Amino acid sequence: MRTRPGTAGLRGTARLRGWGGVGAMGLACALAGSLVLALPDRGAGGGAADREGPGTTVAAPARADADDCNDRSLRPSPKDGPTIDRIKNREIKKLIVGVDQNSYRWGYRDPNKAGGELEGFDIDLAREIAEEIFGDRDAIVFRAIPTNQRIEAIQSGQVDMVVRTMTVNCERLEDVDFSTGYFETGQQVLAPKKRKDITGYNSSLAGKKICTASGSIAEDELKKKAYGADISTTVPNQLDCLVRLQLGEVDAVVTDSALAAGQAAQDPTVELKGEEPFTTEHYGVAMKKGSDDLVRRVNKVLDDYRKDTKDGWEKSYDKWLKGGLGESPGPPDPAYRD
Repeated sequence: MRTRPGTAGLRGTARLRGWGGVGAMGLACALAGSLVLALPDRGAGGGAADREGPGTTVAAPARADADDCNDRSLRPSPKDGPTIDRIKNREIKKLIVGVDQNSYRWGYRDPNKAGGELEGFDIDLAREIAEEIFGDRDAIVFRAIPTNQRIEAIQSGQVDMVVRTMTVNCERLEDVDFSTGYFETGQQVLAPKKRKDITGYNSSLAGKKICTASGSIAEDELKKKAYGADISTTVPNQLDCLVRLQLGEVDAVVTDSALAAGQAAQDPTVELKGEEPFTTEHYGVAMKKGSDDLVRRVNKVLDDYRKDTKDGWEKSYDKWLKGGLGESPGPPDPAYRD
């Protein structure tokens, strides 16, 4: 396993270049509000992802321990199967992917660029998968979905997969299948620089009002141990927590350290608190339960993506994340369960 991307690079967020703080963030939020792609009705016609069921039924992996749940997936394969066949043979010949549109450097629309196209580290990966399946990086439909609707969007067939800084864990594996991990991160506290009374995920949170995204790992972790903090503030999208922090409605935010670094880049008045993340997690591509052929195909993409030092994972990291997270730690090594 690689070194986590959270220590020196993340602590240096004071040097990050962003969009100019609260004013520009207001514009970003306005864009997010106006450009959200509503998920279609489940009974809609062509253009929605597969709604015919999960494909070949397989037994769920045994819930042995956390490592098995978090780190193991099916071995890569270039072969098509029932899930991929349905994707290729439906009316709209495009991959339908659930993404974020307001996570800076991961999946977002830059308000300073004309056109408003989605870009970022997750968007690059989604296009790699589309190219593998359809031979065309542009054969893709992006559907922006809130944090708390990611699993529902997959289960209902409204998207083929979710590529949206989604952490793999045992609970989620009860509901969806995951690729191998493509990025290592962890939870961390984000708060204003002037708040010297908040020092990290510790007793300094006592009595403080904390914001998290509903359905996030941060929310789960704070429910386990909140150090006396008020954790009643939850929002559909993580960026909304930063807005509440800027408005003074909450004292701090808990989120993935990689996402928090991006938010510190957007608003240089905030910073990560604590020496390093207090959890270790992997982002994975989430897909419908039983879609083994699609999981194996995505794992093939990830395998090639890690190895391609010229145009793969490292290139995307350097373009989108190096400025905030520091030198690349490299992608996490894949682990397979068969």
